Amino acid sequence: MARLTRRTFLRGMAAVTAAADLGRPRRSEADAPPERTRLRLAQIAGICVAPQYVAAELLRLEGFTEVEYVTIADTNTYAAFASGNVDLSMAFVAPFLVQVDAGLPITLLAGVHIGCFEVFGTGDIRAIRDLKGKRVGIPAFETAHHLFLSSMAAYVGLDPRKDIRWVTHQTVDSAALLLEGKADALIGFPPVPQELRAKRIGHVIVNSAIDRPWSQYFCCTIAANKNFVQRNPAATKRAVRAILKATDVCALEPERAARTMVDRGFTKAYDYALATMKEIPYDRWRVYNPEDSVRFYSLRLREVGMLKGTPQRLIAEGTDWRFLNELKGELKG
Repeated sequence: MARLTRRTFLRGMAAVTAAADLGRPRRSEADAPPERTRLRLAQIAGICVAPQYVAAELLRLEGFTEVEYVTIADTNTYAAFASGNVDLSMAFVAPFLVQVDAGLPITLLAGVHIGCFEVFGTGDIRAIRDLKGKRVGIPAFETAHHLFLSSMAAYVGLDPRKDIRWVTHQTVDSAALLLEGKADALIGFPPVPQELRAKRIGHVIVNSAIDRPWSQYFCCTIAANKNFVQRNPAATKRAVRAILKATDVCALEPERAARTMVDRGFTKAYDYALATMKEIPYDRWRVYNPEDSVRFYSLRLREVGMLKGTPQRLIAEGTDWRFLNELKGELKG
């Protein structure tokens, strides 16, 4: 009976969402039109950033007539933001802080969700402290994977620069890396954890959706090129609104979100996409404070010498929460 009640509730919410998007009056119509109608977002291997893909039609309703998803390789996701090849998109918070610390033009705008990363181990590896002296797989240095696991290592007293033997690999080779014994552990985001569990490869030692303190802070955030935000405040707010609305869709209608990603070619495996939508807590963006996440990861990365700036400086130079604060009032859950 509980399952039927929940399904009925979700259907009702879907109808409410559709009515809000298509009916009138809409708050977005009262806002200034976007200063530019072209928007470039990043398309990456991970599907935890599903809201920005599900948001495609919502972005068009916000006035963006040209929505482009720029294909980004594992190793240069964050460089595309600073260079201006991507205007606004979602990604893990920590590498953005490294860019801000280096003086690059990045602005963090909102937290979206927690809990996409998982660490898998083999053999007798049962905790992060067991990674000392072990081979750990990452796509490249200074990627989200590397910085997140470095933060975890520092939190339990390891020095990731000395205590871990890093092994770089292509994300698509994650399962083979563990299966063939080329690494003792690895960190991955969807659909890698879903694939490893489905194939019974390795075992989870940290799930950032569940395990503290990681489950208490945003991993994926919305960020933008600073010049884009300064020149296009109306477009920035409209883009953030569309992504946050799509985040609600991922939380309330996981089947619809998963099917949208498959139908539009952002991922191939519907089962893994659906598992991702159901496992990641997409319902926390109104509750958690993104500034807390910036402060938390700033401190962790400073502990291992990956950041020089204080959390206060990084917050002052690299964040702009005004759009999020406005939208929390408009998009009440």
